[in-house]
Amino acid sequence: MEEKFRRLIFVPIAAVLCFMIGYQYVCPAGSDACYFGGHLPERAWPRHAEDDLLGARSRFHFTPRDLDRRAGFDIRGDDVMVFLHIQKTGGTTFGRHLVRNIQLEQPCECLPGQRKCTCHRPGKTESWLFSRFSTGWSCGLHADWTELTSCVPLVMNKKTSLKRKKKFYYITMLRDPVSRYLSEWKHVQRGATWKSALHMCDGRPPTRAELPACYSGEDWTGVSLADFMDCPSNLANNRQVRMLADLSLVGCYNVSSVDQLERGRVLLASAKANLRNMAFYGLTEFQRKTQRLFERTFGLRFIRAFTQLNGTRAASVGIGEKVQWRIEGLNALDVELYDYAKELFLRRYQYERQKQRREERLRRRQARRRLHRNYLVELLRLGGGEEEEMTTTEDYSSQVVRW
Repeated sequence: MEEKFRRLIFVPIAAVLCFMIGYQYVCPAGSDACYFGGHLPERAWPRHAEDDLLGARSRFHFTPRDLDRRAGFDIRGDDVMVFLHIQKTGGTTFGRHLVRNIQLEQPCECLPGQRKCTCHRPGKTESWLFSRFSTGWSCGLHADWTELTSCVPLVMNKKTSLKRKKKFYYITMLRDPVSRYLSEWKHVQRGATWKSALHMCDGRPPTRAELPACYSGEDWTGVSLADFMDCPSNLANNRQVRMLADLSLVGCYNVSSVDQLERGRVLLASAKANLRNMAFYGLTEFQRKTQRLFERTFGLRFIRAFTQLNGTRAASVGIGEKVQWRIEGLNALDVELYDYAKELFLRRYQYERQKQRREERLRRRQARRRLHRNYLVELLRLGGGEEEEMTTTEDYSSQVVRW
């Protein structure tokens, strides 16, 4: 009776096993053609029209190290994330995501009515985040790369009793130069000044002669776009390059120390290098991709998805073709930097998407192998066979035939 039972149960088990072996050959691990529902990736990597731009020949040479930016950020250790906040790049929204929207073992404590949040490491009183919404403007209002790299280590060491060497992970956001410039103009037109910014470089702020004011009153409220563009010392011009470059290389704000063309070349090269070597940067125009790349870079997850807002004040400003050309001319360095940043960003996104797909395929292949083995072990047990060491699908097939 027992032998008859074994023979009866062998038939369906053998059928399932043969199906699984056939599936391995018809749908190999490297193919997505036979994907069935039931296990979805953590988050989809949607394909967009701009991805097709990467098929064209690149103007830039990016190495594998430039594309693979896994940070290995240790929130429990001594690592510090430093957010370089460039004006009118969506940095306020992104800064809020950092303190309110990340899944953390010990979430940031944000009390109602307070601008700053407390972002401590798990089980410690140290902060893992240096940003406007966590530590405030500790290195000055909208401090740039030159200011932050000399100031942040001193500030963060003062906040801890143990003077351990920390590793700093710089991050930032960039935006299309024309849109960013128009947004800054509208902001200044409403009364913004940023007069309290320090602009420290080589241990001192710029003199009035090095950085003359564009207006004589308390602010520049009501300024027209024409007057905004006419001020040669307007820091809105090429702001993104200036804030990402090492200003010490060109004599800081002393524009007479280096020829103008050479100054622009050095600043642009420095900004590109610093941006490329940052742990992460995002683009205002690609919110969801910025979210995905950040999550993959730092191994952290956001609670809510980022939202793409196209109805900005800059988008509502109607300008003619000649005005746009002039804005692009005033921001020629930023235009070049953004072209570079956009291609690198999209290539990093593409690289990480392909990398995750490979990881998903490997997990599915390993899961299939475990399932095959479990079926075969059960089949051999019921049939009275002996389990052998098997590592490939061919091993399973040969064992079944031999049995």
